Amino acid sequence: MGKSQAATPTGERQQTTVEERPGSAQNTGADKQPASVRVVLFALMIAMLLAMLDNMIVGTAMPTIVGELGGMSHLSWVVTAYTLATAASTPIWGKLGDMYGRKGVFLTSIAIFLLGSALSGMAQDMGQLIGFRAVQGLGAGGLMVGVMAIIGDLIPPRERGKYQGMMAGVMAVAMIGGPLVGGTITDHLGWRWSFYINLPLGAIALIMVTAVLHLPKKRSQTRIDYVGAALLTVGITALVLITTWGGTEYDWLSSQIIGLGILGVVALVAFVLVERKVTEPVLPLHIFRNGNFSLVTLIGFLVGFVMFGSMTFLPLFQQTVQGASATNSGLLLLPMLLAMMAVSLFAGRVTTASGKYKVFVVVGGGLITAGLALLSLMDTDTTRFTSGVYMAVLGAGMGFLMQTTMLIAQNSVEMKDMGVGSSSATLFRTIGGSFGVAIFGAIFTHRVESTMIERIGKAAGEKMTGGGAQMDPKGLAKLPPMIKDAYAHAVASGTHHVFLWGAAVSIIGFAAAWFLKEVPLRGGPAKTK
Repeated sequence: MGKSQAATPTGERQQTTVEERPGSAQNTGADKQPASVRVVLFALMIAMLLAMLDNMIVGTAMPTIVGELGGMSHLSWVVTAYTLATAASTPIWGKLGDMYGRKGVFLTSIAIFLLGSALSGMAQDMGQLIGFRAVQGLGAGGLMVGVMAIIGDLIPPRERGKYQGMMAGVMAVAMIGGPLVGGTITDHLGWRWSFYINLPLGAIALIMVTAVLHLPKKRSQTRIDYVGAALLTVGITALVLITTWGGTEYDWLSSQIIGLGILGVVALVAFVLVERKVTEPVLPLHIFRNGNFSLVTLIGFLVGFVMFGSMTFLPLFQQTVQGASATNSGLLLLPMLLAMMAVSLFAGRVTTASGKYKVFVVVGGGLITAGLALLSLMDTDTTRFTSGVYMAVLGAGMGFLMQTTMLIAQNSVEMKDMGVGSSSATLFRTIGGSFGVAIFGAIFTHRVESTMIERIGKAAGEKMTGGGAQMDPKGLAKLPPMIKDAYAHAVASGTHHVFLWGAAVSIIGFAAAWFLKEVPLRGGPAKTK
């Protein structure tokens, strides 16, 4: 037991007795004024929206950007540079927040993100844009971790369920609004404003966080683990590049991919050896000794794997097979996103009232498996209503898991490790998503190629699928009916196998959920003897 300074969002400090172990009832936020907490959360949600909205908006603007700047061969690096910088910096931001104080580190990440946004908007060629996107991604790595860790500081896990609906709502707004906003901005203001739009939003977040967020200042006398940070960065970079290049830029068994695999394994093994010896490791290995933390990290990885991997192909199915426009395919995701929001809000409220959470992880894992299995039944005759029902089942499963897994991860580490606990959970979900997109992409491409060859012959099939098995819906509409029908069946076959494999992988997460222990959430009612 020890004394510590607790700070309210309005800056008032009070002495509290803190027991630094997972599951203890710490008064880290239960006494906060609700109005003040909501103001802080509003500022944090704006920052979270910046990180999630950016790729959605930029993705819509990419055809216009390439048309003006050229560099079609480097197009993938506009996304890859951002993703690499985000993934590699995520654990480092979390550790810096633990060592030097959450607020200053979070404000720095916002400032770097806004600098990268401004520079990206001013880019004069594709090389500059790729470099500036890396700067932007570097800041983005600290945005999500900062939001989650600050929420973990301000609001104890037992009370956090009240606010889960806000975080689920931000995700829904980003996924639905991103393509719509990106298209509108590009058409009416020009592609550069797809980056400039971040500046006023970021300025609001900076001002609000500076004014209303007051946390105790920290100053660690320990040196930063530069060697560990460098090795972790190399390992993560190698993993992300494998999933980005494998099967597209290079064959999976090529020397480049195998070399990256060896580099990644060597770097991560060396990282583990270093982390066991340094005084202040960038990623403390002891947090993985907690059974709940390790299990929920595995579940988060698998959720990222099946969720991002599967959702990549839903819009393609809707546009190619169901004939939806690019804009409408975003709106057709509403059943999934609304179900996710409603269930997340319900689970949060019940968790706050009862302190129970394991049931939601188990049910969520089951619903994700069921939703993916149902989506695997879709074919060329599936109606939009039917696919909407299937997506709602998947969305309900995501709603039970998305915030609950982060809550369990944060409840499983000591308060001093809140940043690295949050960043680890975020990192593994991100890497899971990268692997999911790459592996499901390979499965999808193989099935589309095979089906096209079966239906229209080897020469014609290979010609149609040689560019990566994806065709613009406008180009598809100009094809002869027989070819168009064959391609629709090929895409349906590809998505069938993607969702079927996704359901199979999600069973592992569903099984892992049963082994979680119902450790009391910090901030719950004090027990009387």
